[in-house]
Amino acid sequence: MVYQALCEAGFRVGLYTSPHLVEVRERIVVADRPIGEEAFAAWTSHLRPAIEESDASFFEATTAIALADFAARGAQVTVVEVGLGGRLDSTNVLEPVVAAVTNVGMDHTEYLGTTLPEIAAEKAGIAKPNIPFVIGESAGEAAAVLRDVAAGKGARVVEVPPEESYQGALRLEGDHQRRNAAVATAVLHALPAHLRPDAAAIAAGLANAWVPGRFDRRGRWIFDVAHNLAGMRVLVRTLRDRPPPKPLHAVVGILRDKDAIGMVREIAGVADGIWLTSPPSAPPDRRPDLDALAPALGSAVRVQADFDRCLDEAARGAQTVVVCGSFHTVGDAMMRVPGLAPFG
Repeated sequence: MVYQALCEAGFRVGLYTSPHLVEVRERIVVADRPIGEEAFAAWTSHLRPAIEESDASFFEATTAIALADFAARGAQVTVVEVGLGGRLDSTNVLEPVVAAVTNVGMDHTEYLGTTLPEIAAEKAGIAKPNIPFVIGESAGEAAAVLRDVAAGKGARVVEVPPEESYQGALRLEGDHQRRNAAVATAVLHALPAHLRPDAAAIAAGLANAWVPGRFDRRGRWIFDVAHNLAGMRVLVRTLRDRPPPKPLHAVVGILRDKDAIGMVREIAGVADGIWLTSPPSAPPDRRPDLDALAPALGSAVRVQADFDRCLDEAARGAQTVVVCGSFHTVGDAMMRVPGLAPFG
């Protein structure tokens, strides 16, 4: 949303996001164009000695490639999504003009902490002295930690009131996107005057912003990268608020470190049939243990390890097919359903 509003204001804008759905180049965009294959290869070759010498992770390497590409392609302003946490994330080498945290959920607990306040403290690590720090988390201990850590760093704290929800036109569906739009608006208003879009550009940006895989309707298919319990609850709420044609079948592929049982039970509240599968692009050590999950989920959930067969089975007799559970699951399905692509 922030990226699109800046584009509408006439800036040449870079965008760094993760993870990707189908191809790594999706992560690095300038003026709506992903980094080219030749440019990605050239920057990888150029940076390889430093990557190997520092034993950089994949995400650290792609962050370096992204920043190099933004400079080479003349981005005037960039929107950079933190990868994981914040304090120790490779994107935290940046000195931003605005930093923001949208919300705090129980995710990546093996790295960030086992409580919401611990996770919030890691996320607040992106706050910088004298820089606006926008807090979208509305209440509770997590919000208090975000506020306290940011204030301790000397950041200028900007809180989005709990009741604030954007009421203008949005392309992205779901009430949670109206909250996201309110946070995005606060970020845009906190920018320095020379970068701040006017009201018309903000309205146009929010109306046109679209992200593949976020309640993404493609004919009778809906793709949503809900990959944790909180995300699945939001997806289920949106399906209830905007019910698609029935019967609704769900293809669910959840990575090993997530609450698969809880997530499947959530989607069961709206689905007429559920197929549990394993996304082929997921690393082997992160693929779900389907044999272990099956007894806990009962006979109502069909377990189909063959991903292609799973899509075919779920599509039979369905008016709507929802694909969810992870970025891998959505990306793998998009590559296999005829006529679909992440940027289509």
